[in-house]
Amino acid sequence: MTHSHQYTIQLLWTGAEHGPTVSYERYSREYEYRAAGKPRVRGSADPHFRGDPSLYNPEELLVAALSSCHLLSYLAECARDGISVLTYEDDACGVMAVKDRRLRFTEVVLHPRVVIAPGNDLARARELHHVAHDLCFIANSVDFDVRNEPSVSY
Repeated sequence: MTHSHQYTIQLLWTGAEHGPTVSYERYSREYEYRAAGKPRVRGSADPHFRGDPSLYNPEELLVAALSSCHLLSYLAECARDGISVLTYEDDACGVMAVKDRRLRFTEVVLHPRVVIAPGNDLARARELHHVAHDLCFIANSVDFDVRNEPSVSY
């Protein structure tokens, strides 16, 4: 396995089409992520920072990255252990607050709800959430708490 991976994203400020940054109140916060061979993702600032509420903002994308990283780590561990996951949903929530005089994420809480096939080891399926958390690349890369409050049932 390679010990280094590189990820490339092109970011384009599409808001420039609406005019330059002549004042803080008037410029568009819209942007677009692009990666070769993949659909474009449109984004904006959070509405608190004059962004478009109909578009994803960087804060939501960070929470989504943590949630999806946990999902993928968990599914991999379940597959390796022979646990058949039937459904997986997460209502993840990130909190930003002023800490050390800077606005930053202070925590993200994941709430995965998992249904496994009857007859599978329920206790082991719950335990694998801890394993997945330890393996999650994104959670291992941030300097705030990422908590996991899973629910596993048949």
